[in-house]
Amino acid sequence: MPFPVTGTKLTNLFDPQVVGAMIDKKLVNKMVFAPLATIDSTLEGQPGSTLTLPYYTYIGDATDVAEGADIPIAQLTESTVTKTIKKFGRGVQVTDEAVLSAYGDPRTEAVKQLTLSIASKMDNDCLAELATIGSSMTATATTFSADVVADALTLFGEDIDDGARVLVTSPANYAILRKATGWIAGTDVAANLVIRGSVGMIHGCQVIVSNKLTDTSYIVKPGALRIITKRNTLVETDRDIINKSTVITADRHAVAYLYDTSKAIKIPV
Repeated sequence: MPFPVTGTKLTNLFDPQVVGAMIDKKLVNKMVFAPLATIDSTLEGQPGSTLTLPYYTYIGDATDVAEGADIPIAQLTESTVTKTIKKFGRGVQVTDEAVLSAYGDPRTEAVKQLTLSIASKMDNDCLAELATIGSSMTATATTFSADVVADALTLFGEDIDDGARVLVTSPANYAILRKATGWIAGTDVAANLVIRGSVGMIHGCQVIVSNKLTDTSYIVKPGALRIITKRNTLVETDRDIINKSTVITADRHAVAYLYDTSKAIKIPV
């Protein structure tokens, strides 16, 4: 009777369910905008890939009404925005030599690389949505400064101090903020930070630095962005018997969109 085979096989190193779960667990922590975006998974398992998302337009401020006069009546109108779920993914290939020669832990490295890849793509989509911010929520400035941030905050109106605010800006602008009066280093406000990676605070805004930004900054409140997921990360593996390697691919079905335009400000410098 042959002895049972209990050794680890190459396929065991890349168990799709295990790797997929690891990526989903790490994904949120790798995304800059994840703490600011509402993750909506209600469409998982539902048919269709095009979403029609309704929102109401503001009826305008109330006006003075004289005694005996009629109160002005505004029409409540509903608008919609259409978004299509997108599939995005990435793959890696690991040779048997890489595994057998102990070049680190191939599964851990695969999870790390795939997680960063998917997280970066989702962040790019969030940035693309922020770029659509209209003129009513765009600050007027020609050069960046802490004063520009203070002035931009007034676009929130009476909701200026309602909830947390995160300023996402470039490394160059970060250098300017660090020299400004009122700058609070991250170590001094660590207990009150709500977003991972904050480097400090200016005018009540927690500051995040992103290499993806050069000439535009954004002030974002939680809830401004929404990420709708159709399917969580799916990991699949396959063997290439010609060159003796293992291919691992990961993909995700989701879409990001600017859900609440009153909670995001564009600073075009």
